Amino acid sequence: METSIVQLIQGMLAPGVMISACGLLLLGMNSKYSLVVNRIRLMNEEKRKIFHQERIDEIDSNRLSNIELQISHLIERISLVRNAVFSYSLAVALFIVSSVLIGVTIKKNTPAFDWLIVAFFYAGMFAVFVGIIFAAIEVWKGYRIVKIEISEVYKPVD
Repeated sequence: METSIVQLIQGMLAPGVMISACGLLLLGMNSKYSLVVNRIRLMNEEKRKIFHQERIDEIDSNRLSNIELQISHLIERISLVRNAVFSYSLAVALFIVSSVLIGVTIKKNTPAFDWLIVAFFYAGMFAVFVGIIFAAIEVWKGYRIVKIEISEVYKPVD
């Protein structure tokens, strides 16, 4: 009886570790999501302030177009973060299912579901991989947005 409990714990450990890893990835992505949403709100607030001015000069007009360009990129970026969060959440669900199936299989001693356990585990790993791709693209987009912001500050003087 003790051996089956040890086997159960050992068998459920790999999906459990992956659930913890996905939790850390989700924590980072949720933080990034909050930062991007906050940045969009700040840009919209700045845009509203410019619109409420009596007179909009060329500098304000350039800043307004820069803000609109950044917001469009930030909206793309927030969708990438959303996709990464969804992928990581799906991975957690798949790892939980594989962990439960491992427990049921070992407890009932039914090896017929081994292929199903492996399929859920691999699907979870694939979901993590997809989330990593979305996260990498999001980082690339974030860099482009910073370049847009800096390009306004470092424009050559005529």
